[in-house]
Amino acid sequence: MTTTDIRTLGPDDAHQLAPLIAENTQALKRGAPRRPDEFYAERILGDKNAEVLGVFSKDRLIGFAVYFDLPELITGLRLGQLDDIYVHPDFRNQGVGRRMIESLVDEGHKRGWLHLRWLVPGKNAPAVALYEKIAEPDHRKSYVIPIDRIAGD
Repeated sequence: MTTTDIRTLGPDDAHQLAPLIAENTQALKRGAPRRPDEFYAERILGDKNAEVLGVFSKDRLIGFAVYFDLPELITGLRLGQLDDIYVHPDFRNQGVGRRMIESLVDEGHKRGWLHLRWLVPGKNAPAVALYEKIAEPDHRKSYVIPIDRIAGD
């Protein structure tokens, strides 16, 4: 088990976050490797809606989770939405992802969240195995409506 420190990332962490964002994109998209984009990492870390949790082994960032604090209209409460979670391959199967999720659940208790909603890629078998161990399937389905950015031009 890897000894880790989990904390919210800030602007000074962009240089370590950028390579992990590129690795995550490569793993999900399976194309040519993306070059780390520190400017983009700074934009994510400065976004007023997204929050980024980071997990460190010593001083090295080895994983991250992007999440949102959202209103839940039916109950009037709030919920957390976990959008992306990534752990560097050298640190997988050591409980790192699970500890980040536990940290988000703890944060949810502090914020009074109704639940932590988790949007997951269904075709990633190793990841789905973790989801099924620690989360319940929701009664909702997720669909995507593509927005053609060129159509408005």
